[in-house]
Formats: sequence, structure tokens, C-alpha cells
Amino acid sequence: MKKKYLPLLFLIAFLTMLGFGIIIPILPFFAEKLGATSFQIGILFASYNIMQFLFAPIWGSVSDRIGRKPLIAFGLFGFSITFILFGMAGSYTEMLVYRILGGIVSAAALPTVTAMVADVFPADERAKGMGIIGAGIGLSFVFGPAIGGYLSPFGFAVPFFASGGVAFVTFLIILFALPESLPKEKRTGVAREKQGNLLSVVFGPLSLMYGIMFIVSFAFSGLETTFALYINDLYGFTSKDLGNMFLVMGIISAFVQGGLIGKMVKRLGEPLVLTLGLALYAIGFFAIPLSAHFWTLALTLSLFGAGQGMIRATGTAMITQRTRQGQGITSGAISSMDSLGRILGPLAGGAVYQWYLSGPFILGGVLMVIMLVLFRTRSHQLPERAEG
Repeated sequence: MKKKYLPLLFLIAFLTMLGFGIIIPILPFFAEKLGATSFQIGILFASYNIMQFLFAPIWGSVSDRIGRKPLIAFGLFGFSITFILFGMAGSYTEMLVYRILGGIVSAAALPTVTAMVADVFPADERAKGMGIIGAGIGLSFVFGPAIGGYLSPFGFAVPFFASGGVAFVTFLIILFALPESLPKEKRTGVAREKQGNLLSVVFGPLSLMYGIMFIVSFAFSGLETTFALYINDLYGFTSKDLGNMFLVMGIISAFVQGGLIGKMVKRLGEPLVLTLGLALYAIGFFAIPLSAHFWTLALTLSLFGAGQGMIRATGTAMITQRTRQGQGITSGAISSMDSLGRILGPLAGGAVYQWYLSGPFILGGVLMVIMLVLFRTRSHQLPERAEG
């Protein structure tokens, strides 16, 4: 059964995030064209993540009751409509409204894909399944911004129309090709016995794992916010240089998640692979202030590419293996922690950068070491794997 799902889930994850990746380099310029200030552009980015944080667990809970396929289809259809409307926006206010609506509806899509992987893959193979999905996401962020850059000369609205079109094609694929993974008999049990809310899930027995997912997102989004400024202020590197560095990182991340995670987990187990991922992140953060050339910086970013593959796939697998909640709300909670990190990380990174240029990277390295120590000393307290 899983062989039937996996190529489709990979394609859905890739296409979903490809549409998102296409607009990343364009949105600030489009908003600026309509008179938005830098602060208002920041609000556009933050509002989307805030909606993701709030609504991912809600949609996840709904998917536990009615099934995965309707929620994924709803999310992609809403993604398509809101991005097309965004491309037609004639004012900042319209942009903000469509951005908020986009965050709400798209929160139903990708976390539910993760829940579907948890439905289909048994516990001992789940990290491999999560890795394949992560590879699709990683590749989308390799190709998406490049596509957006090529489309932007035709008008800032064109990449948004393209994103909406990609989302609609993905919606059709889901509608006609994707089987449902949660049988009706399992939905009733989940709805009556296993439902929780975001706080009860995150601060429950798996709080350590959710904390790791949050801190990793928090630290890395702080790096994403300040790295371009850092390499330009100190070494004069351009946005093109930055794009090439992140291209290297994205390719390595996709390779690790899609090709190596399953083999690594089979040989070493999820906890050790997660430990290695945190260690690579820590080394990467501390190495940035010591790097001064294009290739040393690119190599340093590649540590994050490899580490990201290890952390995301194994962390998600370990949570879904051990949860006593429904997989939908569990995947939604994971997505919320990622979104919360992407809300707070840029604020902290920007503030620390003003104080000390290397500060965001040193802070990230320290946080990784703390998470590494906590995980190695407290992982034995995690719940045992649930059946399945």
C-alpha cells in the first residue's frame, strides 16, 4: 500500500511548496510597488505564519474526524484562490487580507500530508517516509525561487498566478489520484478518544520533541533573516552569491532526506540520527563566524542542509510514533511549532544582529548544544512507541 502513496505524496509535497517557493523572492518587491513599508512587508510574512500556527492543529483535528484527503484538497484549493487574488491585489490592505486567508486555508494541506505518511507507514519505516516528503519540500525550495525570479520580469503578479496555477493542478491530482489513508472505522475512535488541543499536545509527554522542533526552526529562521546582511556587510557578497549558497544547501538537504535517511535510521536508529543532525546544526552555526570565503560559507550551509534532513525526518517520525493523540492534530502541532519558530526567530535574529553581527549564529549554536544535551539526557523519558 505504501508504494502506491509515496510517489503521490512526494509530488504533492513538492508541488505545494513549489508554489510557495515561487513567490518568496517576489513578495517584498510586489508589496513595495504598492507602497508598503519594510515594517508592513514584515507583517505580511508574519501574518501568514501566525495563521499557520493557529490553524494547523485545528485542521489536523478535523482531518482526524473526516479523513485526510478532504483537508488536503481544501487546503490546496484555498491556496490556489488566495494566491491568484493576491496577484490581483491593488492595495496593501487587500494583500494583507489575502495573505491572512492564505495562511488559514493552506494550513490544512502540508500537515495533513504528514499525517497521511504516519497513517500509511509503520513505525519502523516512518522516518524514511518523512524523509521522502522532506526531500520534496527541499527540492521545491531549490527550484521555486529560481522560477519566481525568471517569471518576475513579466510582472510581479505573474509568479503569484503561477503559484495559484500550480496549487490548482495539485488540487486536481489530489482529487482524482490520491487515495484516502484513514479508514472510517479509525476516524470515530480518534474523534472520541484521542482528540486534544495545541497546549495539551505540545506540553504533554512529548514536550521535549516539540521543543526541539521549535528551537531548530527558531534558530534557523534567525539565520535566514540575517545571513544575507552578514555576508554583504562583511564580505560584499551579493544576492546571487546567496542564492547559489542556498542552492547547495537545498540540494544536499533533499539528497539526505530522500536518499540517506531510511538507510541511516535502519542502521543507527532515530535517536542517534537526530543527535547527529543537532550536532551538524551546532557546528554549522559556530562555523559561520569563522568562514570568510564563498566556498567555506557554502560548505558551512551544507551542514545545515544535511542536518535539516536528519532532524526533520527523524523528529517528526519519533513524535508520530509515540503520540497518543490523532495523527492529524499531532502533525498540526508539529507544523505550529515550526510556524512559531518562524515568527519569533527573525525578530530575535534581527535584534541580536544589531547588537553583534555574529550574534545570531552564536545564539543558534548555543541553542543547538542545549537541545543536544537535553535530548541525550532526557530522551529515555519519552513514551514508548505506540502500536502501528
